[in-house]
Amino acid sequence: MKLSFGTDGWRGVIADEFTFANVGRVARAHAQALLDAGGRSAVVAHDTRFLGGAFARSAGETLQAAGLDVTVLKGATPTPALSYAVRAGGHAGGVMITASHNPGQYQGYKLKGSYGGSATPALVAEVEARLDGPATPRAAGALNEADVRSEYLGALARLVDTEAIRRAGLPVYHDAMHGAAGGWIEAFTREYLGVPFHGLRAAPDPLFGGVNPEPITQNLKATMQAMRDVSGPAFAMVTDGDADRIGAVLSGGRFFNSHQIFAVLLHHLASQGKRGIVVRTVSTSGIIERLAQHHGLRVMQTPVGFKYITEAFLHGEAHPEDTVLIGGEESGGIGVQGHVPERDGLLNGLLLQEAVAATGLGLDEQFAQIEALVDFRHHYDRVDLHLPRPIDRAALMDDVAGLGSLGGHAVQEVVTLDGVKLVFAGGYGMVRASGTEPVVRLYVEAPSDAEVQGILNELRERTLRHLPG
Repeated sequence: MKLSFGTDGWRGVIADEFTFANVGRVARAHAQALLDAGGRSAVVAHDTRFLGGAFARSAGETLQAAGLDVTVLKGATPTPALSYAVRAGGHAGGVMITASHNPGQYQGYKLKGSYGGSATPALVAEVEARLDGPATPRAAGALNEADVRSEYLGALARLVDTEAIRRAGLPVYHDAMHGAAGGWIEAFTREYLGVPFHGLRAAPDPLFGGVNPEPITQNLKATMQAMRDVSGPAFAMVTDGDADRIGAVLSGGRFFNSHQIFAVLLHHLASQGKRGIVVRTVSTSGIIERLAQHHGLRVMQTPVGFKYITEAFLHGEAHPEDTVLIGGEESGGIGVQGHVPERDGLLNGLLLQEAVAATGLGLDEQFAQIEALVDFRHHYDRVDLHLPRPIDRAALMDDVAGLGSLGGHAVQEVVTLDGVKLVFAGGYGMVRASGTEPVVRLYVEAPSDAEVQGILNELRERTLRHLPG
């Protein structure tokens, strides 16, 4: 069976493509790539998905048998905690058994580099090229277990103004979506903040309560209900299944999207005098570029996939003139300066708490100030079209790229970094086929909600015309 790798590793349906045999194939190829590069050790972890602990143990034993010293982290562990353990321990790489935000029937094998972040495209290609290839016989390494929670939470405490949050006294709300971060923010709040804590969906569940563990509107009805009677600037930070992505629900039960979170974090960091390049994936809001320009910061645009942001972080570490301040993607993955070059939903949630504590303003109030500051009105939605039959992706992309207008707006720029993005005054429309699921994703930002929905319908109809039959 041919295994196809996506943006930062391999994912598949459990018991179909994602089997113990195929995990062994990937782990052997991964070990060979690490060993050939002079690596000697690796760390393995898992989230709350079905058989996560067993798959992690199997991957660890395969890496060990190939010649690496392997540490398997105990219990469900957030991806950023694994990444921290890899970098802090000086290991050659890491493995996270997770399918991130995918439905519960999926599992995955995420690759992490020695720097702790998402695997670079080069590392992913090396592992994929070694599948079923010859292995160099080596003596088996050692296999150990460890718990990284205390050390990782201590690292977060050094990046967050815990005293400001403590003084503000604002309660911390955290929705773990039944994923790997359940209990972790609670432990941080108890140890470092001393403010009231309210946990939502903290219990582990491989089916994530019947929704996809992605912090977007349709999966957050329970959170919105829980926050309906909350008032003031309080909000619920929401982490996805493996806790590398961040979402938010405001008091009163209102959703606060990933573009808005990215903008608030960027503004908060820049207002503290922090400097560096702002890296944004192609599907993020135009407000990010305007806000970065307002603060005098350079902007870099990349394809979808945090591995491209990781590359920018690593380049900046080697070349201080290109240091990255913050990098983010539409799906809620955001990395910040001074931490591992990785998405970290827990850190970002705590930094949002810090921003509210520092300003006394709710996240929505802070974002309204940003809109006024850069003269931009943000309205956005995304639709994932689950297709019943295969589609000619190339023909669809060529069709969309040829459009001269969208929703009555003249197209000013066609961006083909990843999928096709049509940029117009005050927004964009974008069509992109998923690399891990039979899905075409439609993204739209426009000056009003009505225009967003109209353009989404236009792109949906154009996409469906390409279904065969």
